[in-house]
Amino acid sequence: MATPRSTPRMRVRPGRAGAVSSARGAWVEGAAPGMAEPLRAFRVRGRGAPHKFGLAAGSLRGLLRKGCRLLQLPLPGSRLCLYEDGTELTESYFRALPPQTELVLLGPGETWHGCASDIERFLAAFCTQREAVVEAAQKLLTDERAPRRQRLLADLIHNLSENILAEDKEEDEKWFEGLESRFKNKSSYMRYSCESRIRSYMKEVSSFISNVHPKARDEYKRITDLMAGKLKSVKYNGCYFDRREEEEAARLCTAEGWFSCQGPFDRDDCPCKHSINPYSNRESRILFSTWNLDHIIEKKRAVVPELAEAVKTQDGREVNWEYFYQLLFTVDNLKLVHIACHKKTNHNLSCDKTKIYRRRKHNHRIS
Repeated sequence: MATPRSTPRMRVRPGRAGAVSSARGAWVEGAAPGMAEPLRAFRVRGRGAPHKFGLAAGSLRGLLRKGCRLLQLPLPGSRLCLYEDGTELTESYFRALPPQTELVLLGPGETWHGCASDIERFLAAFCTQREAVVEAAQKLLTDERAPRRQRLLADLIHNLSENILAEDKEEDEKWFEGLESRFKNKSSYMRYSCESRIRSYMKEVSSFISNVHPKARDEYKRITDLMAGKLKSVKYNGCYFDRREEEEAARLCTAEGWFSCQGPFDRDDCPCKHSINPYSNRESRILFSTWNLDHIIEKKRAVVPELAEAVKTQDGREVNWEYFYQLLFTVDNLKLVHIACHKKTNHNLSCDKTKIYRRRKHNHRIS
């Protein structure tokens, strides 16, 4: 009587996907008695583990047992899910999977949210080991010749080489390179940067007087003087870029100095989620100068010409100059946008006709 041969054991080796040796036509562990299932190879890894192992099985139960044995996890409570999106496998779902699908073996109580979980771990490593990551990236960049990889490494180094918390010149001298010596801290320069933009808007409004009807120029000049006086009293809204501004609603950045693009004039948000921290390093400070304070209702095409027309045709009515002031110089009509979100096409928006003139106050005689 012949002695039945036992099914040969499979050798599992980390590294290459599907590194599995088995006997052809072997019985599958976990299959029903008397039924043979063809073996299929899968790439299996543990949660948070960098190495993948090639394992072959014909059933979910069999693959789960092999994985638990390999990764030394208890079988009760363990389960397999897709690496890509975290979908937990059932026996029927398992049969529909193509070979070499990448799977994650989870122990009791563990969760997996797909490849996004790896990104979370990746970002966490950046935060906790920033200096080590920068040093490693710099070494790789030294010998790298592929332009695309050079760009990725350079961007990585740039984004991690930050000194966000530093405020004074003595703490981050490189940030101040190319600036006038009068700036002693980052916030003072950023405030000045915003003031300069608002001043330039005021200059444009004032210079438009040459296009105003001669008979209305004195009134136009009076209104622009009122605007200039108000701007001076609020320091040209420099608080918009100043991270030290105590009133949170008065600035466009976080307390650390992060600015987020507010999206094109015709959207409520930024589709690309652009963000920047000009306080972080010199390059970001320079790049921030390309961001725009964009007028939703356009300054040149709509607001200023409407102001000139209102002065010309006021016919005894009082022009509501504060309404125009809000449109020209405040975040009521200004959006901070990344250069890619700055649409230079005609916005086709106009001023609110009901707000151009002030409502007259009626004095009622009391008899």
